[in-house]
Amino acid sequence: MGKKVTVIIFFLYWWMAAAAQSPPVRYIMPGQQVKLTATAVDAQRYQWYRDGISLTGAALKEYVTATPGRYTVEAYNGDGCMSDPSDPVIIAELASRGLDADMQITKTADNGSIRVNGAFNYYLTVVNNGPGNASGIVVTDKLPRYLAYEGLSVPTVGAAIYQANEHTILWKMDALNTSATASLSIKVKVIEAGQINNTATVTANENDNAPQNNTSTHQLKVLALHIPNAITPNGDGVNEVFVIGGLEAYPVNELTILNRWGNHVFEQKGYTQNWNGKGLNAGTYFYLLRVRDETGHWQEFKGYITLLKP
Repeated sequence: MGKKVTVIIFFLYWWMAAAAQSPPVRYIMPGQQVKLTATAVDAQRYQWYRDGISLTGAALKEYVTATPGRYTVEAYNGDGCMSDPSDPVIIAELASRGLDADMQITKTADNGSIRVNGAFNYYLTVVNNGPGNASGIVVTDKLPRYLAYEGLSVPTVGAAIYQANEHTILWKMDALNTSATASLSIKVKVIEAGQINNTATVTANENDNAPQNNTSTHQLKVLALHIPNAITPNGDGVNEVFVIGGLEAYPVNELTILNRWGNHVFEQKGYTQNWNGKGLNAGTYFYLLRVRDETGHWQEFKGYITLLKP
C-alpha cells in the first residue's frame, strides 16, 4: 500500500492527531486508560505495536491501553496489502503524589529572663497549613552547647526522644491532617552565659511550597549573673551582704526587695552590693532585679533571698 496511518489519541473527552515531525508525548496518571484510534482509507484490519513489538489481539481500529510506551499501528486492506507504520505516539506516566502540605513550626520559650543554672521550657508547635494531609513528619531540634537537656513532655501527636550523642531532640509523626496542630515541650538548664540561639526544623514526605516556615529560631541572652539565695549577716565576715556576682558588667540596674506582705524594704538604682538586711527580722524576702544589657534591653530577674540571723 505504501501509505501511512494517522493515530488519534483520546483522553477522556479530548483528542489530538499525531504529528509527523516529532512524536507527541501524552501523560497519564498510574492506572489511567487512553484510547488510540487509527485512521485509514479502506482498511480491513490493523496491527498495533508497543516499543516495536506487535500486541497480541490488537487488530482493531481502536486500541485502549494504560501501559506507557511508544505506539505505532499498521493497516491492511482486503488484498492483504500493508501500510507503512504510522508516526509514533508516546504515552508516559506521571508520578503519583498527593497534594502539597505546607508544614509550619514555631519555637517559643518561658517568659522572663533566665540566668546560669536556671531551668526553663522550650515549646514546639507544628501546624499543617495544607492543602493536603502530611505524612512522615520529622522534627529535629539540636540543642546548643550552652544548654543541658532535662526532659521532654509527651507530644500531642507522635513520639519524641532525646539523642544524647547528637544532643538533639527527634520528634516523629506518622501523619498530620490539614489544619491539625501538634505540640511538644522541652525542659533545659542553662550551663553557660551568652547568646543562645536554638533552631527547630520540620519536614514531611509531601512537597512544601513554603519552606521559609519549616524552621523557627528562638534567641535568648543569658547574662553572667550569680544571685545568691541566702545571706548570713552574723559578723563573721562571710556572706554578710547580698552580693550579685557579675553585676559590675551592667551598671544600669535596679534592685527592689520586698517582705512577705509585699512591702518594699529596700530599693536602689545602680545597686552597690550593700544590702545586709539591717533592721529586719530573719526570714525570706522577695527580690526583683532589673538589668539593662549591652543591647539596651531590660531584663528582669525574680527570686527569693533568705535572711539568716543568729
